Amino acid sequence: MRILLIEDEKKTARSIRKGLVERGFTVDMCADGDSGLRQAMSQDYDGVVLDLMLPVRDGWSVISELRREGGHVPILVLTARDAVQDRVRGLELGADDYLVKPFAFSELFARIESMLRRGSTIRANLIRVGDLVIDESRHRATRAGIELELTAREFALLLLLARNAGHPLSRTLIAEKVWGLSFDTGTNVIDVHVRNLRSKVDDPFDTKLIRTLRGVGYVLSAGA
Repeated sequence: MRILLIEDEKKTARSIRKGLVERGFTVDMCADGDSGLRQAMSQDYDGVVLDLMLPVRDGWSVISELRREGGHVPILVLTARDAVQDRVRGLELGADDYLVKPFAFSELFARIESMLRRGSTIRANLIRVGDLVIDESRHRATRAGIELELTAREFALLLLLARNAGHPLSRTLIAEKVWGLSFDTGTNVIDVHVRNLRSKVDDPFDTKLIRTLRGVGYVLSAGA
């Protein structure tokens, strides 16, 4: 398990890191909100432990920006701010848990482990292909952190391709799974929908994910 600790109090940060490492975690540390946000967005973490009162960029902003960019990593807020409105604000912005300083390390570790268990369930509903992330439970897809505005049919088509990433799907299979219909060779409805999907998933980005295999069908894969 890999944790990102964003904490500017050096003594606190060293103590938390030592305790987590002793329990088998890998821990990266950042001492300000701006570098912490960049690290969280560029690396794949199982969880983030975040102070609120940080230099450069505060913790509120880190949570808000991470969630706005489609980041689903579980976040535990660790702060001296104990007002009810602060707790509510943190949770509303997208934090998963909130622990007030000073704290007992046993409680911190228990909350982290609980948060990661919940996070593993959430991640089970996510499909990743390159920088494309599909959240099945929320019917939401992002690419490079940018939300894709998809119709219900486009989302269903993208989800089918992503669930079978790297494996070509025939037009017949796509028609059966997405439209619930037998494939009619006299219609180009599937090709039209794939073209529309490409305009949103591929056209704005340098790396193309959806490929046409002549005489076979379509395949979605990273680096296609």
